[in-house]
Parts: sequence; C-alpha cells; structure tokens
Amino acid sequence: MLYSLFEFLAQHVYSGFHVFSYLTMRAILGVLTALLIALFVGPGMIRRLVDLKIGQQVRRDGPQTHLTKAGTPTMGGALILIAVALSTLFWSDLDNRYVWLVLIVTMATGIIGGIDDYKKLRYGSSRGLSARSKFFWQSVIGFAAAGYLFSSAVEPAQTALLIPFSKEVMLPLGLLFIPFTWLVIVGSSNAVNLTDGLDGLAIMPTVMVAGALAVFAYLTGNFKFATYLGIPYVAGVGELVVFCGALVGSGLGFLWFNTYPAQVFMGDVGALALGAALGVVAVVVRQELVLVIMGGVFVMETVSVILQVGSFKLTGKRVFKMAPLHHHFELKGWPEPRVIVRFWIVTVILVLIGLASLKVR
Repeated sequence: MLYSLFEFLAQHVYSGFHVFSYLTMRAILGVLTALLIALFVGPGMIRRLVDLKIGQQVRRDGPQTHLTKAGTPTMGGALILIAVALSTLFWSDLDNRYVWLVLIVTMATGIIGGIDDYKKLRYGSSRGLSARSKFFWQSVIGFAAAGYLFSSAVEPAQTALLIPFSKEVMLPLGLLFIPFTWLVIVGSSNAVNLTDGLDGLAIMPTVMVAGALAVFAYLTGNFKFATYLGIPYVAGVGELVVFCGALVGSGLGFLWFNTYPAQVFMGDVGALALGAALGVVAVVVRQELVLVIMGGVFVMETVSVILQVGSFKLTGKRVFKMAPLHHHFELKGWPEPRVIVRFWIVTVILVLIGLASLKVR
C-alpha cells in the first residue's frame, strides 16, 4: 500500500520519493514497522489475554519447573501475525504473486494453530486439536502451495533441488516437487511447533533463519548476483526480502515479551505459522536443504521426538529423559536460560554455515 503510494508521489510530486522503491530500504522499513507494531500492540494484547483468562495449559508429566507457567497468557503468536501481515502489506509490491503466496500460507496455518489453541483453552487440556485433523489441514495448505508453485514454474530450476556447497548442481524433481514441497512446509511448521517449549527458544532461531532467508531471497531475485554465485535466478523472489524482514521485526518485538521469564507464550497460532512461513520461503528461493542446515535446532528437536517415540514403541525404552530435546537437557539439570541461550548459539553457527554455502561451491 505505502509502496504504491510512494511510487505515485515519486512520479507526480517529488522524485526523492524513489528512495522507497529500493528493495533494501523497504526491507529495513519492513523490519522497523513490524517491530514497532509488536512493541506498541503487545502490552495491550497481553492485558486483554489476561482479562479473558487465556492462559497456558501445562503438561503434568513435564519438568516440574514448568508448573509455575500455568496460566501465563498464550496465543501471543497472533501479535506476530498481525505485525507481519501489516508490515508486508505496507511495504511490499502487492502485484507480486510470491508475496501473496507466503502471506496466505502463513495466515492459513496460523488459523489452524489458533483453532488448536482455542480447543486447549476451552476444554482445559494441553492436547487441543487432534493430531489427525491438524495434519490434514496442514497438508491441504502444503499441497495447495506446492501445486501452485509447480503449475506456475517457468524454468526447470524452479522445480529442481539445489545441492548446497556444489556449483550449479541441481536434481530435477519433476512431479516429485509437489510431495517434496509439501514435506518442507508441513515438516518445518511442525518442527518449529515442537521447539516452542521454553521462553524465547523458538522465536530467536526463527528470527535468525528468516534473516538469512532474506539474504537468499535478495540474491535469488537479482539476476547479476544469482549468475555470479551460481544459484538459480527466480524473477520476483526478491520481494520476499520485505516479508522476511517483517518476520525478523515482529519476532524481535515478540521476544521483548517472550524472553525469560515470559509474559506471554506464542501458542500454536504463532509456532505453526512461523514454521510454515520459513518452509514456503525456502522452497520459493530454492534453498530447502540450506533450511535444514540453518534450522538445525528445529531438526534436532523433531528427530528427538521421532527417536523417542520409535524407541519406546519398539523396545519399551527411552532414548532421552524426555522429548523434545530441550526437556532432556532441563531434566539433566540445565537451567532453562542456559538451554535457551545455548540453542541460540548453535543456531548462529548453523545460519553462518548456511550463508557460507553461497560462496563455498
């Protein structure tokens, strides 16, 4: 909206308004706008959640230190979605199809998470929406996005799998692109949701990965940079820099209230949506495997749950004291802030490795 306004002003009023047409400027404004929206809206939203008694349901079989968190306002992820949506609509080129795709996937997945949170609150249970129902609707969104990207692809590179750290090596996926894209979106959505178990644990890695994906989006959408780096050029993808910037800004704004000890929790409305957002952006910029590297913390959390469930069903024994992985370290005696910060440090390292894939080829 504001992008179109400044374009009009630059053409008919004052040419200096052209500064707002630069992608880098709009990305910065996207970060700041989302951050300010989150910071200003956050306190009022938290008070409203408290008044409505929208409090967290805590697992009784979890770490005992978490019992004190019962009743802490949840569904704070709605704050992130509001900030992301408004900032993206303000500063993006709304004629860009990729912008609408990532917005729709993010918001639709957030609705699924919101229904899940609502059911938990209404019935006073930590279970919420059934796993089957949640997975079904996530799959509908994932397959719809995959089908759209496959049908609208104009270059073979847009449906090929790029291998990190190798120069111009891409594996044609053909129709396999659809189930692969579904796996990335749904898998990423659930991985972030599993990680969201400690104060600030999920949001900061999300911010860091989103920031790195913004770099990939900018380079992939620029023909000269993409050619120089040997990565696929995808026209129009650069506009996702604004969306990724909005994710960064809203995430930092949410962290202001979610940092230990948290004043508000994200809830599934935020975690499922943010994971899906990272997944669909990674697909569009052709960096699915790099997402696996940079989101290594999310991957480890997911794998820990798979191993725990599989081992218990097959042998009756547990691999970890408790899954997801962050609970294992808590039960080993690590204070919650130590687990959080160390997982953040691991993410910093993994994001740098992912970014290094641009040059180490």
